[in-house]
Amino acid sequence: MTTTSDTYLTIRNPATGLFKDKGSKFLGFAFPVSNEREVKTKVDMLRKEYFDARHHCYAYRLGPNKELFRANDDGEPSGTAGKPILGQIVSKDLTNILIVVVRYFGGTLLGTSGLINAYRKASIETITNASIIQEYVYAVYDLEFDYLHLNQVMKMAKDFEAEIFDQQFEMICRMKIKIKAGNTNALLAKLNLIDQLKINTIESE
Repeated sequence: MTTTSDTYLTIRNPATGLFKDKGSKFLGFAFPVSNEREVKTKVDMLRKEYFDARHHCYAYRLGPNKELFRANDDGEPSGTAGKPILGQIVSKDLTNILIVVVRYFGGTLLGTSGLINAYRKASIETITNASIIQEYVYAVYDLEFDYLHLNQVMKMAKDFEAEIFDQQFEMICRMKIKIKAGNTNALLAKLNLIDQLKINTIESE
């Protein structure tokens, strides 16, 4: 599956995976997340549910541009847990995703290479069990214009597949629209031709 600048790959629903090596069990959990608050909530939930596990290692990547990411070894030797988990997220070009691998120690040390392999394999298994989907990047705008231009604005929104919400139709109309990022420039160019129409950028998502 390929992506363009206005799309990104993530997972549809939570997924789980399992890898075993020399008595140690590595339980993988993947979650779709959109911010660091959700990441903390999911990690804390697993820490409570699997309170008797030795480690709760994780990695996440956030944002359509994949600009925010972190890996956490949670007491494992540096670079042996969070980094291989993040590596699998990156290799699949995923974002808005958290993967946590919970380890139950089996009594036999795996060594650095063994740990890296185990956390990598648990992550691979978890991602394999997830449903990967392509999502669009959207921009949201607030429009303000004279009522005389209402039909014209409505037609433009429809032509560029913009979703209209929070409408106020009075002498001066206000309308919020949500549009795929790839259609934004073309629509804004058309809207800017309408006399005295004001465009305010609200957010991108």
